[in-house]
Amino acid sequence: MSRAKTVVPRLPHKGRIGDMERPIAVVTGASSGIGAATARALAQAGFEVVCAARRVERLQALAAEIGGRAVACDVSDDDAVTALAEAAGPRVAVLVNNAGGALGLEPVAQAAVEDWRTMYEVNVLGTARVTRALLPAVEASAGVVVFVTSIAADAAYENGAGYCGVKAAERSIVQALRLEIVDRPVRVCEISPGMVKTDDFALTRFRGDTARAEAVYAGVAEPLVAEDVADAIAWVVTRPPHVNIDLLTIKPRAQAAPHKVHRVS
Repeated sequence: MSRAKTVVPRLPHKGRIGDMERPIAVVTGASSGIGAATARALAQAGFEVVCAARRVERLQALAAEIGGRAVACDVSDDDAVTALAEAAGPRVAVLVNNAGGALGLEPVAQAAVEDWRTMYEVNVLGTARVTRALLPAVEASAGVVVFVTSIAADAAYENGAGYCGVKAAERSIVQALRLEIVDRPVRVCEISPGMVKTDDFALTRFRGDTARAEAVYAGVAEPLVAEDVADAIAWVVTRPPHVNIDLLTIKPRAQAAPHKVHRVS
């Protein structure tokens, strides 16, 4: 599904987000979906985007398209995250913690514990690693850290305990970090999307089962697309430096809650 590209906000005047002519933004999970759309939106807004993910070929194509840089990075690997921080440099205006994802949709009684462990490693520990590594550079630029969580963090739903749990844990990182560094010139923001139809999210969750992946969106006339979330991220990071968007929840009109979606035959 595609829609007309929305014009994203441009950077505030020089010095409002760092003092560089083209400030650096780092986006994890940038090889597809929300991450790739965010990299494009931030490049359009005037950032030099460091695109980080595991799939290098996709990253290189994206970086070439937007005039950014591709850095191979598995957020579950300490050395890879250290290398990402070194590649980004000493000043980072924006960090978008987007790498994550879901695996499985089973009840607790049939919990796939390895899937839960994998989700925790990427969504929670990976986010913690990247934030820890890049926070000094963000502070040096008086910048902003954006966490892409999910409305799954709001409350549990049937068969979603694993994913809801890791996203709630990621939200705890957001909330604790904001309290811990309130005396520093860093904004800490959270984007919490609802149903977003991308090429990979549901397909990964169901391990390539196309029928199950398509069933997630069946009958939903207009789920969100990656560009909708990217627009929100671009808006959040281009607010004046005294404005912190703590939490922005974005859902399609057809979705009232994670478990309440209007579907038509």
